[in-house]
Amino acid sequence: MLSDYPLMARLAASDIGRARTWYEEKLGLVPQTEEMGGQVLYYQTGGAWFSVYQTSYAGTAKNTVAGWTVKGIEGLMAELRARGVVFNDYDFGEIKTVDGMMSMGDYRAAWFTDSEGNTIELSQVPEAG
Repeated sequence: MLSDYPLMARLAASDIGRARTWYEEKLGLVPQTEEMGGQVLYYQTGGAWFSVYQTSYAGTAKNTVAGWTVKGIEGLMAELRARGVVFNDYDFGEIKTVDGMMSMGDYRAAWFTDSEGNTIELSQVPEAG
């Protein structure tokens, strides 16, 4: 049923203009289209779509709301840091981030928060071998 359809993330923004600027300056992303007089921005990355939309509920989620599975996470983190992205550090007991990155064997993950308080993840999954 739903397995035949792509899943699309929707990220909340309390200030859509600030969010638009942040996504462009920090992540190098420009909306592919917009709706409702610029209150909903649609971005395409890697063949998938996500939207950023204006709402007073922005920043209230305390969990990861979206993420990218990447290759070369260390290099990508360095590029994003050079653009001003700050990676979060966490202590989950036995598992902790070190300099913004969590490692569990060959699996790596890092999280950052956008201008609207949304937590976004980068993850690098070991290749099947």
